Amino acid sequence: MGRTRARDTEHPQARLDHGGVARIVPSAFTSGFELIVDDTPQSHVDLDDPTHLHFEYVVRMGAVIDQLPPGPLTAVHLGAGALTLPRYVEATRPGSRQQVIELEAPLAALVREHLPLPRGAAIRVRIGDARAGVHKLPPALTGTCDLVISDVYSGAQTPAHLTSVEFYRELRALLKPAGVLLVNVADGPGLAFARRQAATIAEVLPEVGVLADTQVLKGRRFGNLVIAASASPLPTDWLPRMLAAGPHPAKIAQGAEVLSFIQGARVVTDSDATASPRPDDSLFLR
Repeated sequence: MGRTRARDTEHPQARLDHGGVARIVPSAFTSGFELIVDDTPQSHVDLDDPTHLHFEYVVRMGAVIDQLPPGPLTAVHLGAGALTLPRYVEATRPGSRQQVIELEAPLAALVREHLPLPRGAAIRVRIGDARAGVHKLPPALTGTCDLVISDVYSGAQTPAHLTSVEFYRELRALLKPAGVLLVNVADGPGLAFARRQAATIAEVLPEVGVLADTQVLKGRRFGNLVIAASASPLPTDWLPRMLAAGPHPAKIAQGAEVLSFIQGARVVTDSDATASPRPDDSLFLR
């Protein structure tokens, strides 16, 4: 999902169980490291500054997290990557309790060895399918999570079974009444997939915001959209100003804009779910 890189064997790498190779390489664009899977960037991590979020859609997720009430969070992350957002939550909300579900054991081991987590961080990494893994989480998490993040890709696409209303109902059950769900959605011109995802999430959690680069939100090019949703009003008082300030200006659609965005879009069910569209080379923007 992003700019391709030349293959190399000089950096730490692992062969994944479900195909492909994961590598950790120094970032060519900024400080820190990137996790590369099949020659495309998946995550960026700065061990010296875990608050340094480099990929734009991750910056937007971080901006929403910053709006949550002060103090430690209880969070569940579906899709580990290089654990960028768990590190961010640990750095900005010390004492947070976090669960991470990652399909690929070799990837998780590679990241743990070469991009170690902060000592003492309460971040538990579980191996398995994201949807099946939700059912294996401790029962005490039900109804107690401040934050649930779904950012799962198999190759370059979100698997179909992680896009349905039945799946999002399972995630809603984890959230406390004011808890927030964040979903990374990749889509291209027309935004047919993203509109259905927003409509599906709105079926489960009525308060919805869509954060994206303005050109992506208008459906003019492929890119990432972050869908934020809650059963309670989203804490976004300062978010529009922050997003507009850049460094890459974006916006958040809410209220009537979201209703217009999802108008006519059918809710996705397990019976008709499809994987997300394949991205082009501009998905991860810098």
